[in-house]
Amino acid sequence: MPGRTLYDKLVDAHVVRRIDDDGLVLLYVDRTVLNEYTSPQAFAGLRAAGRRVWNPSAALMVVDHVNPTAARRTREMPDVDAARQVDYFAENARDFGIEYFDIMDPRQGIEHVVAPEQGLVMPGMVIAAGDSHTTAYGAFGALGYGIGTSDIEHYLATSTVRYRRLKTMRINVTGHLPLGVTSKDIVMEIIRRIGADGATGYAVEFAGPAVRDMSVEGRIVMSIMIVEAGARGVVVAPDQKVLDYLEGRPRAPKGEMWDRAARAWLQLRSDPDARFDREMTVDAGEVAPVVTWGTSPDQAIAVTGQVPDPENNAAAVRALSYMGLQAGTPIQSVPIDFAFIGSCTNSRIEDLREAAKVFRGRHVATGVRAIVVPGSTQVRVQAEIEGIAQILIDAGVEWRQSGCSMCLAMNDDILAPGQRSASSTNRNFEGRQGPGARTHLMSPAMVAAAAVTGRITDVRALIKEGAQ
Repeated sequence: MPGRTLYDKLVDAHVVRRIDDDGLVLLYVDRTVLNEYTSPQAFAGLRAAGRRVWNPSAALMVVDHVNPTAARRTREMPDVDAARQVDYFAENARDFGIEYFDIMDPRQGIEHVVAPEQGLVMPGMVIAAGDSHTTAYGAFGALGYGIGTSDIEHYLATSTVRYRRLKTMRINVTGHLPLGVTSKDIVMEIIRRIGADGATGYAVEFAGPAVRDMSVEGRIVMSIMIVEAGARGVVVAPDQKVLDYLEGRPRAPKGEMWDRAARAWLQLRSDPDARFDREMTVDAGEVAPVVTWGTSPDQAIAVTGQVPDPENNAAAVRALSYMGLQAGTPIQSVPIDFAFIGSCTNSRIEDLREAAKVFRGRHVATGVRAIVVPGSTQVRVQAEIEGIAQILIDAGVEWRQSGCSMCLAMNDDILAPGQRSASSTNRNFEGRQGPGARTHLMSPAMVAAAAVTGRITDVRALIKEGAQ
């Protein structure tokens, strides 16, 4: 019998029954995290049908999308529609008996930061939620994926979803990350190579020595960002780093239960003879810091490169026009108006530490506005304890409260038409950070470099300068 992939093992362990012969199954889901933006219709459906939530303890509700991130936090919501969403969210939490982190809760934050932070994500789980970046949890050896509103309603009522098996892809990252290159650069390079649809229909397993060397937070970045190549599921075999991250978290197992769980989790991996439908290898040592030039995450180049010639490619021509760029322009000569560090992709303490190294002893360039929005209130507190927040403030950066913020411009954090942003987020679509806004994706350290120079900049030069 051929070996099995970790993805197949996780799915097989959660199948309630097979629905057809083409891979459609009824899948048991261990846990979900709900936000105020994608859940209202699901609760409305439950109310209309007179149904209760089957297992309220398997869900967590967190405000993160529409809340303001101003430095002084209050429960007041200046936007009437946003306030209505949050009020209905709180009403649903109360009526259906689900734990709720509101805006003022010290555990509040972006759902994909909060769930692991609380120890709610554990190896071997299947987690489905109403956000495509639920793949973040693959970094822990769990299978996480995004679902639609009707699936959220079905899950809340039954703890199951209809699920069609995916093909499998293994991406091996060999070598070691060079100076100034992060997991964000690696995954952006992968997306650049395979395209925005290169992983469509696949569950991706990240493997190889460079992945094993990464922190859990670095693996989370990879697991989130590969969605921008179309992936619908991600897994990374759990190891001691995952155990170290989880041990002692509020919701993680304790005592003998922890010992038993840890032993079982370390067995979760693909078999040596497992066959994948597709494989690719990337040598980390050949990757430079990456930045997008267009309006899709795969429209990217090394920071040392030039804006490419669209060559009659209609999408590329449109992207260049929208971005206000000319083919052949060195990307490092492109000025910015705004620098944003935040989002579920790059707002954890490790990201803020890397940015602070660049900001230390420097100042945001004249004419540039820079904001840093931590991924959770706990990350914010940790950054203040470590002195990171003060470094940012001294550099002229606005130090904000937690939330999704300018990742998707659903609150008052929004760019004006034509403004150009260096951003640590995951999507650079037209209007993503505001109507007419222009977004260049890059790592947090690269955003910091752009902020202090006023243009897209190779962070490696500043790292070397700081070491002298």
